[in-house]
Amino acid sequence: MHIACVHTAKGNIDIFERAAEGLGLPPKTLSHHLRQDLLAATEEQGWLTPQLREEVARELRQHLEEADAVLLTCSSIGPAVEDFPDAPVLRVDEALAEAALAADRKLTVLCAAQTTMEPTEALFSKVANAHGGQFQMVLVPGAWEKLKADDSDGYLHMISEAADQAYRDGADAVALAQASMTGAAERVKHGPAPYTSPKAGLAAAVKKASS
Repeated sequence: MHIACVHTAKGNIDIFERAAEGLGLPPKTLSHHLRQDLLAATEEQGWLTPQLREEVARELRQHLEEADAVLLTCSSIGPAVEDFPDAPVLRVDEALAEAALAADRKLTVLCAAQTTMEPTEALFSKVANAHGGQFQMVLVPGAWEKLKADDSDGYLHMISEAADQAYRDGADAVALAQASMTGAAERVKHGPAPYTSPKAGLAAAVKKASS
């Protein structure tokens, strides 16, 4: 089995290798393809423009030639996956949304990047309309700047603090919308470990690749 992962953040490569190990996948099941320029351009434009969406689609299409499934790990450019309705192309956060909204409870969805807010809200709304569930979106101000400055510890601290605050404010569950947030889950003290996307998204890709 070969799953091609398309990343826009270098740090996500290790995150997904750990997720693969946690799922018991054989070594070298994943290949990693880094396109930091796609996220940089999306941030510069403020949204995933049609031109950028087509560029993302070209990248995904390229890996379909040699992979059993393609997993897009960046939430900001996730909507490009909708251009592949009949192909084994997945966005990592769709499985996250389905898992987090499975129970009817008060869910807080945390984002760090402003460009992630709109596509993530649209995705969770689609899943909520289909399966039920309630959620609210929360942007963690200043967190993304920490990560871009290579302060990953400060970044994860801000995310875990925001999750703890969500629990203090009455949330029953928290979902970390971006794969880069994963390490913050184990730091949360005031509620259950938040839902994270890498293992859920990768498991969905394995299922798709095997079908």
